Amino acid sequence: MKENKKKKGTPLYMQIVIGMVAGVAIGFFAILLGGASVVKDWIQPWGQLFIRLLQLIAVPLIFISLVKGVTGLKDISKFSRLGIRTVVIYICTTVVAVLIGLSMGLLVKPGNLVEREQVAHLAESYQTTVQQKQAEAEVVQDKGPLQFLNDIVPNNFFQAAGDNSRMLQVIFFAIFFAVATLALPPDKVAPVIKLFDGLNDIVLRMVDYIILLAPYGVAALMAGLIADFNGEASIFSALGVYALTVIAALFLLLLGLYPLLIKLFTRIPVRHFIRTMYPLQLFGFTTSSSAATLPLTLETVERELKVSDEVSQFVLPIGVTINMDGTSCYQCIAILFIAQVLGIDLSFSQLAVVVGMTILSSIGTPGIPGGSFVILTMVLTSVGIPAEGLALILGIDRPLDMLRTSVNVTGDATVAAMVDNSR
Repeated sequence: MKENKKKKGTPLYMQIVIGMVAGVAIGFFAILLGGASVVKDWIQPWGQLFIRLLQLIAVPLIFISLVKGVTGLKDISKFSRLGIRTVVIYICTTVVAVLIGLSMGLLVKPGNLVEREQVAHLAESYQTTVQQKQAEAEVVQDKGPLQFLNDIVPNNFFQAAGDNSRMLQVIFFAIFFAVATLALPPDKVAPVIKLFDGLNDIVLRMVDYIILLAPYGVAALMAGLIADFNGEASIFSALGVYALTVIAALFLLLLGLYPLLIKLFTRIPVRHFIRTMYPLQLFGFTTSSSAATLPLTLETVERELKVSDEVSQFVLPIGVTINMDGTSCYQCIAILFIAQVLGIDLSFSQLAVVVGMTILSSIGTPGIPGGSFVILTMVLTSVGIPAEGLALILGIDRPLDMLRTSVNVTGDATVAAMVDNSR
């Protein structure tokens, strides 16, 4: 998932926490001194600039990551049945994880704990956006039930790439492009794959630069949000419930879904599986990187779960790329939370877009610090939620990210055991 690099000084996640605290302090002091307008005019725009940078990199990042991720499945030509079975199971577990996240977000509704007066006040700031999305929803209803097919397939890729709200069309073209690449002889497409490898490195470095600005962007955005909320403390209780909701959903995957799949589709005793996963989950939690955990995952799955090396060495590296159950589950809850705080009601069609984009964007989610921020910004924009709301959750993202990684590596091990048993 996220690749942590050892650096001297304060870790990035601590810098973001400090930025969040500083932003809250600035916002409260501005309210006490009667300078809320100063925050909105001179501080908040810097946070909005940070969001614009995330949006700037979203299209190239998701396009290049998806192409690289799908073309990385070239071994499917050699292990066709094994590969198809692996990808299908990974997608199915991701769908279940997304539905769990969506259900938890709709059931608990942590964003609704914010005072309704404050939500109404904040929603006024985004009234134009809300009205625009309502108008778009009415237009879609008038066009018939199959209009979503036209919304997925672009008639002009460059127009779709120039509009963040059409990101689903970019994803469609990226997958279409990658599948066509896989269908050609390897020697013909080798230069293209090499080009995308280089482009991927460049884009990830650009994301590195943008994420370095995260502490300052979060500080500016939080200061603006506190000024908008006029110091209302209910936002913090809502944030705590949001974190607990994410944790509960992730534990449903860890202690519910995966043991159930092991019981139904393998011969491995559930208790043995759970005990075996503890060291792996702890390592994933501390590294916050499923890629860094891969060597231990391979060893654990082969030695303790008795999965054949042919299966484990094929299934697990693919899982690092395309299996992001924990991340997908979290993103659904995060999107619903931000929408609830901002007073934006998502329609059924918008929820369907959230589910679809979360599943598709999990393929090739970059394994770098802040990679999920970019994907989350993309999905927010696609359903008309102001991306500035991202500031609400960035400050507490680090511990949740660590738990998400534990879920991701457990999911990889589960699917490897299922595939091995089904041969």
